[in-house]
Amino acid sequence: MEGQLRRLALLGSLLLTCGAGSRAGAAQEADLGVVPRPAHAVLSRASVCPRADVVLREMKRFDEGEREIVAQRWNALGIHPAQPSLDPNVRVSSATYRSAGDDQMYALDISPRAVSISKHGGAGEFYAFTTLAQLARQVGGVWRLPCVHIEDVPALKWRVLSDDVSRGPLPTMRYFEERIRTLAAFKMNGYSPYMEHVFADSKQPLPAPLDGITPGQLRELDAYARRFHVAFIPEQQTFAHMHNTLRWERYAPLAELPHGYLLSPANPGGEEYVRDLIADELAAVPDAPFFHIGSDEPLDLGRGAAKPLIDASGEGAVYTKHVVETAKYVIAHSHARPMIWDDALTRHPELFGLLPKSLVFANWHYGSEPTYAPYIERIKKGGFEQMVAPGALNWNEIYPDLEQALPNIGRFVGEGKRAHVLGLFQTVWHDDGETLFEASWYPVLYAAASAWQREDADVARFERDFPRAFFGSGDERYGSDLGELGRIRTLLAQSPRAAGDILFWSDPFASPELLQSVDLRAVRLAAERVIAHLRVVPPPPLHANAAEVMQLAARRYDALARNAQIASEARFYYDDARSAAGGKHDDVVYRSLNVTKYSFWEERDALLELEPLVRRAWEYENRTGHEASVLERYHLAAQRAIVRADRIDAASFGYTRRASLPSFEEALGLTHS
Repeated sequence: MEGQLRRLALLGSLLLTCGAGSRAGAAQEADLGVVPRPAHAVLSRASVCPRADVVLREMKRFDEGEREIVAQRWNALGIHPAQPSLDPNVRVSSATYRSAGDDQMYALDISPRAVSISKHGGAGEFYAFTTLAQLARQVGGVWRLPCVHIEDVPALKWRVLSDDVSRGPLPTMRYFEERIRTLAAFKMNGYSPYMEHVFADSKQPLPAPLDGITPGQLRELDAYARRFHVAFIPEQQTFAHMHNTLRWERYAPLAELPHGYLLSPANPGGEEYVRDLIADELAAVPDAPFFHIGSDEPLDLGRGAAKPLIDASGEGAVYTKHVVETAKYVIAHSHARPMIWDDALTRHPELFGLLPKSLVFANWHYGSEPTYAPYIERIKKGGFEQMVAPGALNWNEIYPDLEQALPNIGRFVGEGKRAHVLGLFQTVWHDDGETLFEASWYPVLYAAASAWQREDADVARFERDFPRAFFGSGDERYGSDLGELGRIRTLLAQSPRAAGDILFWSDPFASPELLQSVDLRAVRLAAERVIAHLRVVPPPPLHANAAEVMQLAARRYDALARNAQIASEARFYYDDARSAAGGKHDDVVYRSLNVTKYSFWEERDALLELEPLVRRAWEYENRTGHEASVLERYHLAAQRAIVRADRIDAASFGYTRRASLPSFEEALGLTHS
């Protein structure tokens, strides 16, 4: 509470002392379409404002990261540094307002001849430039900046993205950098890769995949992140979720259950293994402000090797001992504050007193709940700082569940702000190994806006602002496309099975009930509106691959619904053939059998059309180690469609010999002997 009041007081003092501050108090706030929205923005009445290319030229003396965050966006829009002779009197300057205060606060003044930044520290100057980058607009064929006075400060000190890089998708170094740079452009200041077995530790070389993350790569990413005022925060599981380590015979004795997923506290070798990882990750990222020790969902604890320990001391005490010892190891070997997921320990609040007070809880709750305040209050009463950790609801999905994710994020972050939590720890997961990082930007950046802005982030306004802020495009249909993708997911939720990848790969012949309650026509029409727009519009200047992933999602949704239609229509046409069989109307028999066969060929072609799109999307962002596992599903499903088409062909050939047709189930081999 005290820290938040201090931040608001500093903003108030800045409003009173900056040149245009008194005008800002009385004037109407400007709607600049910037994400996140600045705390205060007031347009001046100047008729001619500076050219963006001239401002870009004058930025040459500024920090490399600041220049890159502006130039990368403006170059994509077609803005390049102006020649020295053009508007030589325009100046870009930055001054320190006072030596103490909120390092992230800034004021930005743009007048006809100057861009002036007032800040308390380097982060504030950087955030002024991230705002500046979004302000360029074309006026009479020239890219110009508005003459405006902006004052800004974040509501939450930390705005971190937790990225699951352990369940299949594992970014290339190029994409890691793009991910970090984009987060920074929208004022997030922490990046935390969630690691189970993917760190290629020289002391423990077996578990990591062949294209795992090396210590040198961690060092490189840490240095790159610091260029953009982003803290690189290692996130290493140390207890549960360790199956890809425990599947190796060398590590099998460390498991609670045979080759399971929990490192058993009954074997001290588990702690030794984890400490090797922690030590080498800390050595690679020595200045991390936090180190996340995972430790969520220890569901098997006490079901195997550690049962005598649990019987003697209790599940809570044994779990707490693991947390305390691991956290103390982090504290003893670094300047990082240990972080932990909140789920296990919040079941045992009586044990809070045993934990080091520097421990920070990542408070994760992903359900759509009317309030998250009790979870926040429980940790607060324990005397610990926390970050709220909503989910992007992208895991196991064709595209994130936007109609649930955004309200959940807004509510959780809003309640966190009112409780003065330490920050946001936004999570992205890839449980089934298929989902794409590029599909998660919309909920992630909504979380970024929610955590920066003092007021709640309005979903409708965010949808309106997102196309220009993210894609660099004034085409508001990108926002409509995202709305359609969200509505499709809600339509598919009428299925009794999860509406994402598992539904896509479900065989509608084997489980026809799965989609009987879904309005397939509505799903397809919504998906096809997205496809039609994204096929004809030129690629956006920025993040064109994210737009391609939107189109890929729409195509997968359309194929999912079409395959369900095919399951019904193939049976209809086959039964039509049977009703005309026996010499009653042979031309109808062969026509309807051919239509049945062509339906399966259509399914085959749609799947094989998707495969190269998935391949291209995967290779844009990920290392290739897990790629074959994803693509093989398309090949197998296409082969199933080919076999069914061939079976219909065989039934047709049999009809020419016997003048009779087996049942539809018999023809496709759907019956069980």
